[in-house]
Amino acid sequence: MKQRQAASAVGTRTVLVVAHTGREAAVRSARFVVDGLAAAGLAVRVLPGEAAELASPAAQIAATPAEAVDGAELVVVIGGDGTLLRAAELARPAGLPLLGVNLGHVGFLAEADPEDLAEVVDQVAAGRCLVEQRMTIDVTVRANGSVTDTTWALNEATVEKTAREKMVDVVVEVDGRPLSRWGCDGVVFATPTGSTAYAFSAGGPVVWPEVEALLVVPISAHALFARPMVVSPDSELAAEVIGGPPGRAYHAGLTGGATPGADGQTDASGAVLWCDGRRRVDLPAGARVEVRRGARPVLLARLRRASKERDGAAPAGPEQAGGLFTDRLVAKFGLPVQGWRGQARTRLAPGQREEGRSGDA
Repeated sequence: MKQRQAASAVGTRTVLVVAHTGREAAVRSARFVVDGLAAAGLAVRVLPGEAAELASPAAQIAATPAEAVDGAELVVVIGGDGTLLRAAELARPAGLPLLGVNLGHVGFLAEADPEDLAEVVDQVAAGRCLVEQRMTIDVTVRANGSVTDTTWALNEATVEKTAREKMVDVVVEVDGRPLSRWGCDGVVFATPTGSTAYAFSAGGPVVWPEVEALLVVPISAHALFARPMVVSPDSELAAEVIGGPPGRAYHAGLTGGATPGADGQTDASGAVLWCDGRRRVDLPAGARVEVRRGARPVLLARLRRASKERDGAAPAGPEQAGGLFTDRLVAKFGLPVQGWRGQARTRLAPGQREEGRSGDA
């Protein structure tokens, strides 16, 4: 069946659907969302590289990524966190919110699970989704004082080694002052959103998304002081890549490898910058990676959900963001919460006092 080219009528609400078409479950879920939103009267676009696999007659094929987001109100993402990060590259410049349906392993960025697909369709069609801002980081790479690359990240920017048998040697700077020099596997600069991604795997703290902060997490550093750090969201961070400690650089020169310079550094750093695991920049010795709060956030759409009622509890109301994230942590990591009773909120008859309270204030 032939699909239509993207061309929404004036006044028609438009949604872009991005899917991990390499997974059959994601393809089936994406078709369900496309068909459901189209049946509700919305124009639904898909990317040209995904149209053949989705094969939905209700989908409009965008000719280019720019056309895909033009005039759209939302991006529904079917897949894991990697798919959502890919979609964020389209949505962030256009200021569009992303609503993720997780078909990956952990899926911290996703809002819904496959069993929530009908609810996703209903709430998107009704325009009932909430939108929250997630802090990003802007990243600048300098070599010999000149800017060589600029990029950004939602989760993290990582300066890391390129060879398994070697370390990368870096000096980390906070707000224009040197903090420490580490021989390590790498250094993660993360946002609160990224605290449950690479930074978490490296031993960093879990930071609730509504907390504004930046994280510095060394990876396997050979140093007495190499703890994860949480700094101001307005701090300016940097990592300067050194070719290697003087001893190692001298040995490399003797064995016919890289030749040390006057400062004891080799020419090759064996370092690379990764942003969200998607964008790579090779780093020569002496390169400087600067990280600061991003000028433009990523928008994440959330479904409107009410708190679940416990037996004998007061009527449920909308959950706070912190509570939703707590539930997400428990669910994603299977954290044990047996025995938790919470604060009892018994339903009281009119005029009845809560147990243990006197009427005297």
